[in-house]
Amino acid sequence: MKYLIIGAGGTGGVVGAFMTRAGKDVTLIARGEHLKSMQEHGLTLERLWDGSRETIRVKASDMEHYQEKPDVIFVCVKGYSLEDTIPFIRRVAHADTIVIPILNIYGTGGRMQKKLPELLVTDGCIYVSANILEPGVILQHGKILRIVFGVRAVEEYRPELEKIRDDLISSGIDGILSENIQRDALEKFSYVSPIGAAGLYYGANAGDFQKEGEPRETFKTMIREIAALAEALGVPFEKDMVEVNLKILGNLLPEATTSMQRDVMEGKPSEVDGLVSEVVRLGHQYQVPVPTYEKVEEKILHFIK
Repeated sequence: MKYLIIGAGGTGGVVGAFMTRAGKDVTLIARGEHLKSMQEHGLTLERLWDGSRETIRVKASDMEHYQEKPDVIFVCVKGYSLEDTIPFIRRVAHADTIVIPILNIYGTGGRMQKKLPELLVTDGCIYVSANILEPGVILQHGKILRIVFGVRAVEEYRPELEKIRDDLISSGIDGILSENIQRDALEKFSYVSPIGAAGLYYGANAGDFQKEGEPRETFKTMIREIAALAEALGVPFEKDMVEVNLKILGNLLPEATTSMQRDVMEGKPSEVDGLVSEVVRLGHQYQVPVPTYEKVEEKILHFIK
């Protein structure tokens, strides 16, 4: 299968490198100096846990010059850049192309499907901690690399989804074809939203949440508020997400931070609206109290103004 990955940062870059190394037909879409460096020198993965480096010769292009017709498109951009991908996907997709968004923001697949009704757009999410260290170099903070994806309705299922899962697994990625992607994506959201929001609120890294104290307790409370929302949305969690998310957190190196934290601190566009404010809006819509999110949102919005 021919794969296209839109976005070559900490999400798409890592996935593209792993799949390319495994011999899959993959092209990464990027821009600027990062694209230029990948085209000239390859993509380097640096591992924070042991300092090792590996450079992989990847295929990379920008949207303007990409002319192939991919079978699978992984969308790995930030939420605020999502709209820019729609015309490009329309141009390059063929009738049977499968689009798999693996963004941090819950419900992305459904929103994209409305704009791309002629294609199959699944839901999906990714567990990875990495960022662009410099053009052509991505720093992995932890070993976790898992992609969960699936259709929202049984009638949308296609056998190619199993091939995609198998390609991910054979690339060293924990690929999971979900039977309830809305719940699984919300489970992921119950980690990435609280850790990003609380990390920004306290100016904290993973190490601050790995030990007992106020940041850790706030993180746990925010997970519980997401769990209450999951009940109201009709996709209740079947496991203790506080326990699950603390285990994920425990596997990160203490100095790890989230992309939302880094973006806000560097004055870049961020996913605050989709990861923080959206929870407050859903709380009001479904009449679910989210007082911790409201407190955190107020401080963050004041800070970024």
